[in-house]
Amino acid sequence: MFLYKNHFGPPFFYREVLSIALPVMLQQLIMSMVSLIDNFMVAGLGDTSMAAVNVANQINFVFIVLVNTVCGAGGIYLAQFNGAGNAAGMGHAYRFKVIFSLSAAIFYGILCWTIPEEMIAMMTMGNAAQEEIIRIGAGYLRFSSFTLIPIALSSAIGSSFREMGFPQVPLIISALATMVNTTGNWILIYGNLGAPRLEVSGAALATIAARVFELAFFLIYAKGIKPPFFVGFTKIFPVHKRLVKTILAKSGMMFLSEASWISSETIMTALYNGRGGAEVVAGMAAGWTIANIFFLLFSGIWTAATVVVGGSLGAGKLEEARIRAEWIKSGSVIAGIIISMAGAIASTLLIPLVFTNLTEAARGFSLGLVYVILLYLPLWALLNSLFAISRAGGDTAMGMYADVSVNTLIFVPGAFFLALCTPLSPVIMFAILKLSDIAKFFVARHFYNKERWVRNLTRETRK
Repeated sequence: MFLYKNHFGPPFFYREVLSIALPVMLQQLIMSMVSLIDNFMVAGLGDTSMAAVNVANQINFVFIVLVNTVCGAGGIYLAQFNGAGNAAGMGHAYRFKVIFSLSAAIFYGILCWTIPEEMIAMMTMGNAAQEEIIRIGAGYLRFSSFTLIPIALSSAIGSSFREMGFPQVPLIISALATMVNTTGNWILIYGNLGAPRLEVSGAALATIAARVFELAFFLIYAKGIKPPFFVGFTKIFPVHKRLVKTILAKSGMMFLSEASWISSETIMTALYNGRGGAEVVAGMAAGWTIANIFFLLFSGIWTAATVVVGGSLGAGKLEEARIRAEWIKSGSVIAGIIISMAGAIASTLLIPLVFTNLTEAARGFSLGLVYVILLYLPLWALLNSLFAISRAGGDTAMGMYADVSVNTLIFVPGAFFLALCTPLSPVIMFAILKLSDIAKFFVARHFYNKERWVRNLTRETRK
């Protein structure tokens, strides 16, 4: 009974959490399946084409992380204002998301048009198929730049619905956009229904169509029901200056945390991409495509913590927030264990079936990477719960300290050492380097236990 009271919540609590987390996880699953379908279709064009598309998407992922950081920082306050019933505060948090997400989209779009070859080259140094990967990948990057503004705006609107406790809305819209993307891929990549065969360019055009459809649906729906946070574009710029400065301070630390993580992952990817030819890039990318299906757990954890813990904090129920946070942590670990076991079985069957057009060597890299990721999944679930709970209360410094210290002092030096001084395969390199996350857990737990996250932010931002 002591364990139940202190570490695990009652059934009704987990029903509440699942009602919030499952639609988000299902949306993430749909998005991962889109990526899987994209990779399945592009894989039919060979290892080199798949490698080029996935290197481009690895670069695009930096932009996605940046937009998610902006929306996450604004979401901390939007969720707490929602808990406090403050519609005006929710509107200002939403304005912050739109303004800074759009700014990131414009800046990154300029890079995609001016230096795509340089960005692809940076990720494929030493690869035997680099020249062809650059040629295909640079064209894909230029096409995909047209999705950046729709992604920025859709992320701002969709994340706001989730932070209000309505994750079903972005779920339904994403499902419809997925249908558009999948159908477009089938028509344009291989030239079905009389369309021209555009191959990799067709995949990019299908993605553009899906993103534009997604944004249009979000705007139509939001204008129709008028949620408390939503304001039209003509009213975007009257922002609460003090709130913006506060959110910028929080997002700055979040960005340092995310930048440290994504840069270390990018360095590692660039290093292991140089160990072979297209089969390494395609195989590891295919493995990440499968792994993203299991990472849906993390999006559920983040949304649940933001809504459940952040809402309690915004309502001034600090002790309730502490208890709920403990229940989310324990539930996250159990969920990670269950998904790891199920994922190992599914991956063994799925990878040979989905990636039949890849070489046997590429499929071997894929399966090995997925097994390693599933081994670490329970630890990562716990880490994500610590980060998510702390950010729900405005403590973005904890994630910064944990990520920057471990990535700078252990992960990146370790990646260079293994790449330059050993003949280890990419999968073994990855497995060894991720042992650093054990150190990251101890750093995160130290700052979490200080309870700097147990705060009502809505009171601190009042004039």
